[in-house]
Amino acid sequence: MDNNIFDKLAKSKFRKRFHLQQKEFEYIEKKGLDIIQSHAVDFVNKHLKDPSTFTDGKQTPMRNHPVFIAQHATATCCRDCLSKWHKIEPSHILTESECNYIVNIIMQWIKNEIK
Repeated sequence: MDNNIFDKLAKSKFRKRFHLQQKEFEYIEKKGLDIIQSHAVDFVNKHLKDPSTFTDGKQTPMRNHPVFIAQHATATCCRDCLSKWHKIEPSHILTESECNYIVNIIMQWIKNEIK
């Protein structure tokens, strides 16, 4: 994981405005981080892995789940953002390593928000 990515994201006026709210903290408390991580894996695999299965920029809602909020905060919400911020080529099916990287970034952001 690019340890500097959080420093870079913190300089973005758009990215740094995302934070979990009470509703999301309660959801995390109720479900647990393992379930939240399984949701992140599911969302990445369904909405980001294969670029032919979605309309880029419209696949990730901006609210109603901690992972969605984290995806926008970490620029892992669409293939354009993955390309710009994480240097992940937008036109190929994501490798398992790339998917794991994305999930790890999302989960680290969520854990940072919980602190």
